[in-house]
Amino acid sequence: MIARRIFLVTAAAAALSACGGLIGPPEDGSMYVIRPVFPPAATGAKVNWSLAILRPDVPGGLDSNRVSLVQPDGTMDYFAKATYPDRLPESVQRALLDGFEASGRIDAVAREEAALHSDYNLLVEVKDFAAHYAAPDGIPTVTVNLMARLTTAHGRKILASKPFVVNGTASVNNTGAVVAALQQALATAVTDIVAWTLESAPAVAPGQSPETASPGKPAEQLLHDVSRGKKSSQ
Repeated sequence: MIARRIFLVTAAAAALSACGGLIGPPEDGSMYVIRPVFPPAATGAKVNWSLAILRPDVPGGLDSNRVSLVQPDGTMDYFAKATYPDRLPESVQRALLDGFEASGRIDAVAREEAALHSDYNLLVEVKDFAAHYAAPDGIPTVTVNLMARLTTAHGRKILASKPFVVNGTASVNNTGAVVAALQQALATAVTDIVAWTLESAPAVAPGQSPETASPGKPAEQLLHDVSRGKKSSQ
C-alpha cells in the first residue's frame, strides 16, 4: 500500500503551472490539514450560558474531504491527489470549537453530539469554501462564506443570524497555497462568528430558560420576570 503524505497547510507544495494540471482524482495523493490558529484569548467577561455547536450544513458538492475549486466557466471540480483528513462539515465544526475555546470567554461549549445540555445552539451553513479561477492558469482567489444562526436549545427559536464572507488570494497556483489561503479565511470567519455569538446571546439568569431572555435585558429584570411566573416555551 502506498503511504500518503500529510501536510500542514504551511508546508510547501510543488508548484503546478496550470489549473488543468491540478484537477483530477484523489488517489495516492497528499492530505492537507486545516486547523486554524486563533489569537490569544480576547478581553471581556465570561458568559454564563452553555453552547452546542451543531454539525454545519454543507451543500452536496462541498460535503466531501476533497479540496474544491470553481473553474472560469462556473463549474465545480476538485484538486487532484489532494484531500482533507475529514469531511468539510467536521473540519468547520472543529474550527468553531477551537475558536470558542481560544476566546477564553466561555467554559461550556461542545459539539452537539458531545453536549449533555446547552442553553443555545449555533448552526452554521457553509455556502462556499473553494478556490475560484478567473483564468485556467491564473492564481485563484478563495472564498469562505458562512451563514451563522444562533438559536435557543429548546424550541429552536432563532435569536440572531448573520452572514460571514471572507475572501483571499492564494500566493501561487498550487494546492498547498490554496489550502493555506482557505485556512486563513476560515480563521478570520470563525473569529468573527465567535465574537458575534458571545455578544448576541442573552445572559441567562439562575433558574431561567433562555427562551425568556432577551438581548440587553439586565439580570435583575430577568430574575423579576421569572419570579412573576413568565414561562419559557418548551
